[in-house]
Amino acid sequence: MIYLLFIVFILVVTIQIGYYGFLFTHFSFAKKQNTSAQKKPVSVIISCKNEADTISELLVHLLAQKHPVFEIIVVDDASTDNTLVILKEFAKQHKKIKYLSIPKTAKYSGNKKNALTLAIKIATYENLLFTDADCIPNSKNWITDMSAHFSNKKQLVLGYGAYQKTASWLNKLVRYETVLTAWQYFSYTKIGLPYMGVGRNIAYTKTLFNEAKGFESHRHILSGDDDLFVNQIGDKQNTNICWLQEAHTLSKPKERLTEWLHQKRRHITTANTYKPIHQFLLGLFYLSQVLFITLAILLLLTSFNSKSILVLIGVRYLFFFISFIPASTKLNEKDLIFWSPVLELFLIVLQLRIFITNLFGKPKRW
Repeated sequence: MIYLLFIVFILVVTIQIGYYGFLFTHFSFAKKQNTSAQKKPVSVIISCKNEADTISELLVHLLAQKHPVFEIIVVDDASTDNTLVILKEFAKQHKKIKYLSIPKTAKYSGNKKNALTLAIKIATYENLLFTDADCIPNSKNWITDMSAHFSNKKQLVLGYGAYQKTASWLNKLVRYETVLTAWQYFSYTKIGLPYMGVGRNIAYTKTLFNEAKGFESHRHILSGDDDLFVNQIGDKQNTNICWLQEAHTLSKPKERLTEWLHQKRRHITTANTYKPIHQFLLGLFYLSQVLFITLAILLLLTSFNSKSILVLIGVRYLFFFISFIPASTKLNEKDLIFWSPVLELFLIVLQLRIFITNLFGKPKRW
């Protein structure tokens, strides 16, 4: 039995090396990105619901962008606070800002996909750039750097949505999970298999949106305006990535573990609708992570061929660090490198908990 577990462990380590040493290196060792001199007009679109505390800061940052031609479209999606009042005041003072208001009714309490669809319909420009109301751009060149990655063929651009750094352990965990997710979707895009993006920082053309018939194929799912749209329409020809640090967005992370776990439970509800190839590759990666940790502990406790086990563990982590160090550096998260093995262990355990919890019921509170 122990010998069989050892053989399985060798297979698991081989699979992990395949991901870290070959697949993920497509992003880790990607060539340096440059911005284009061509600066096309852009419509920046935000859907917000009860964001009176955050929308002003975002609009101030957007108005300070250096891009020559852009407009800002904000949709108040059934807010019950002062969001609409703030939008009206900004729109009076700045011609760049347009706003829509969808009132809350007995039958309508908000739907981000609906809000974004309405905003896209009134957008003046072909190139659309999206973020969330609780985000801010990382620089005054955000619009320019993201839109520079559009081309005649590339009509979908995936960016990085970072979280602000604090000293807490939860903050490190949240940022590590964010880096791991971006590391994956950037790498998959580089090999021609884009499977997701994040609504905090994503861009696509009006033409591509219309060709996909908007969010029609998954409108019955509350989430997925970002990842399901990319999974549906993204391919090798039309999708590009932008990891330039000036093109990042910044958000405030959750400060309580329960809130973050609930957020993650919502996010993974869309995964079972991904294309089969994506489900297989993502599932195999996570399964290999769980088995690597579990089998490593079991085999070390049995003292079976301990030297070989330690060598295999060392080789696996060697490939991990060879790929993770340049990836985290690209995403300005170098402080996570030292903590990554421990963060990985915590994340695997919490993801397993989330998966098991969702088996007994999807989150009802959005």
